Amino acid sequence: MDVDHRYELTLEWQGNTGSGTSGYRAYSRLGELRVDGKPSLGVSADTPFHGDADRWNPEDMLIGALAECHLLSYLYVATLHGVVVTAYTDAATGTMVSTSDGGGHFTEVTLHPRVTVADSSMVETARVIHEEASAKCYIASSVNFPVRHEPTILVDGSDGH
Repeated sequence: MDVDHRYELTLEWQGNTGSGTSGYRAYSRLGELRVDGKPSLGVSADTPFHGDADRWNPEDMLIGALAECHLLSYLYVATLHGVVVTAYTDAATGTMVSTSDGGGHFTEVTLHPRVTVADSSMVETARVIHEEASAKCYIASSVNFPVRHEPTILVDGSDGH
């Protein structure tokens, strides 16, 4: 049975420097995302689009959402297959193309999960379940570009963990 989940947030633009959007460079891209009960998040555009480099931008958040969703799905799938994960990091990358009309789109995101497992007999299983985790990831299932995986699987104790 399918179950609907609803999410709500508030976004406030904080970039009116006195003349609103009277010109492309006349306003700041600063904003704040708020979700009840959580710390607010300062946001902006990416620096090539006149944003503030100290704040999260939509491109960072999209890649971050894909990486975190994959992590959470992977941990779940690992438990289903008896893979004990003891550490997990990711160095995700994404490619976005700007189009001549002022728009653009992502063409791909590649996750580079570095997974440490407790048992050397589970290395191959730990590698192959990335596909199952990706299929279960809500965010990856919602985008129209490929989300690739280039995992590294380590065994606990073999690399200092």
